[in-house]
Amino acid sequence: MQHANDSALNVAVTTSPALGDSLLLMTVARNLQLSGKTVTVFSQHMRALRDWFPGIDIQPALRDDDADALLRPFDTVIQLHANRPVPRLEQRHPDALVLEHLCRAPSTEPMAGRLAQFCRESLRLHHAEPGNGLAVPAGLIHRKHRLRVAIHPTASTPDKRWLAPRFVRLALELKAKGFEPHFIVTDEERADWEHVQQHGIGLPRLGTLDNVAAWLVESGWFIGNDSGIGHLASCLRVPTLSLFMRNGIARTWRPGWGAGKVLVGGAWLPTGRLKERCWKYALSVNQVLRAFQQLQREAA
Repeated sequence: MQHANDSALNVAVTTSPALGDSLLLMTVARNLQLSGKTVTVFSQHMRALRDWFPGIDIQPALRDDDADALLRPFDTVIQLHANRPVPRLEQRHPDALVLEHLCRAPSTEPMAGRLAQFCRESLRLHHAEPGNGLAVPAGLIHRKHRLRVAIHPTASTPDKRWLAPRFVRLALELKAKGFEPHFIVTDEERADWEHVQQHGIGLPRLGTLDNVAAWLVESGWFIGNDSGIGHLASCLRVPTLSLFMRNGIARTWRPGWGAGKVLVGGAWLPTGRLKERCWKYALSVNQVLRAFQQLQREAA
């Protein structure tokens, strides 16, 4: 990006369908905009949260059949993955920046920090920070319900999901300690979790991502799998405990904004394959409770 300091630079940022990736790439969009660049974001999830990103032009996600025409006017196009959302982006735009190498970089920083470092070192935005510009709309009160624990028991793929019965036991243990556990699931997942209401565990019907964010920001705590909802909670500065299958994945993809802890299941297992298959069985409810207690002390 040889002309990164050109104040007239017109940049498109395209995000994948993943919520976490989208929130992370908003770090680049935010820092470019603060440096005086004209930035347009194409993103399904960020479009749903456009009221939470004031001053940033956020358009619907690109489709493959209209991507070339929509991206042609931009000087530079940035996306995180080589083929998501725009396949072969580097062949389709003369000044495309694909940041996938940052995901594999030998760094101790989470992705939010890596993207900010990329902005400073490669884009020469010397004051770049990990913040992505998310701002809570008026009328919502940060952590208004201090005892409410938002629990996200699902994830994009089954290998990332801790055991469902253990999530229920965790919620019951928290309830016995005076907390108010609630499970956050999509409308499509709801049927698999309605039984938790029999135990006095909340199951709010939130619907849109905008409603999820509004409910999350007023929650006291978040516990969940490696997922975009964990990144959203972290963006909202809700103390976050995230459950991961492997140390390397946790190091790269842990939420990187507010107070948070990660817990890796079966880190003692000898191979990566065993870790991925067995982590959810190796991680006990008591381990998660102890990590949550540590998070409480650190967040205090």
